[in-house]
Amino acid sequence: MPPATTRSEPRTGSRRSRPQQVAEAIKDWVMERGLQPGDRLPSEAELIDRFAMAKGTIREALRILEAQGLVKSRTGPGGGVFVHQVSEDRAAALLGNYFYFQRLSIDDIYAVRAALEPELAASLAGKLNEGQLAALEGVVARYAEPARDAEEERVQHMDSLRFHALLAELSDNALLRFLIRFTANMLSEVTVTRQLYTPPNPELWESGRDYQARLLAALRSGAGDEARAIMAAHMRSAHRLMRAQEAAVTRRFLPEDGMI
Repeated sequence: MPPATTRSEPRTGSRRSRPQQVAEAIKDWVMERGLQPGDRLPSEAELIDRFAMAKGTIREALRILEAQGLVKSRTGPGGGVFVHQVSEDRAAALLGNYFYFQRLSIDDIYAVRAALEPELAASLAGKLNEGQLAALEGVVARYAEPARDAEEERVQHMDSLRFHALLAELSDNALLRFLIRFTANMLSEVTVTRQLYTPPNPELWESGRDYQARLLAALRSGAGDEARAIMAAHMRSAHRLMRAQEAAVTRRFLPEDGMI
C-alpha cells in the first residue's frame, strides 16, 4: 500500500490546467470535511502546503472558485476566503447562458414540463396550507379577464408562468424545484423574445385558468392522482396552443400529424 499522506493532491490524467485541477481538489476537500457556507478556508500558506502547489497556482484556483460563486473573498480584519453558496438566481442565469444559442423550441421546453410538473402537482396534493393556496389563487386572480391587447397578453403569460414557478417553490425537492422554475423562466424568455404573446389568444387564457382552478381544488382536497392528471392535461393543452402560436408568429406550418 502507498504511504499515508496528509496532503490533498489534485486528480491527474485530466486535460484541465493545473489551477483548474487544484480548484476541483479544493472543492473535494471542502465536501469531505463538510464545510458549510460561511466557513473559512485555510490560509494561502496552508493551501500551498496542503496541495503542494505554488502560490500563483493556488491564487488562480481560488479565482476560478470565486468566479464559479463557490467561494468569496473578504479583506480587512476577519477577512479571508470563505465557502459561499451559489444562489438559485445565479445558477439559473449561468445555465441560461448555456442555452442562449441553443434555439430551444416550444417542443423542447414542454417535453421537460410534461415530464416534471404532473409529478410536482401530485407530490403537493394535500400538503399545502391555506396561506400557500391563497398565494397561488392570488396569482391566478391577476388574469381574471382575457387580455385586451398584446401588452396585457404578455403580462398575463408572465403571471401564468409565475403560478408554476410558485408551485415549484413549495416543493421540498430542491432539484425538482430548480428544474421547474428554470424551465418556466426559459419559456418566459422564449415567449418574450419571440413575441409569442401576440396576437392575444383567448383559448390559451381560458383553458389555462380552467386547468389551474381545477388543479387548486385537487391540491386543496389532497387528490394526488387527480392533480397529476389535471396538470398533465394542462401541459398537453398549453403545448398545443403555444406550438400553434409559435407557428403563427414565425409563419411556419405545423407538421401534418399535428399534436395528439
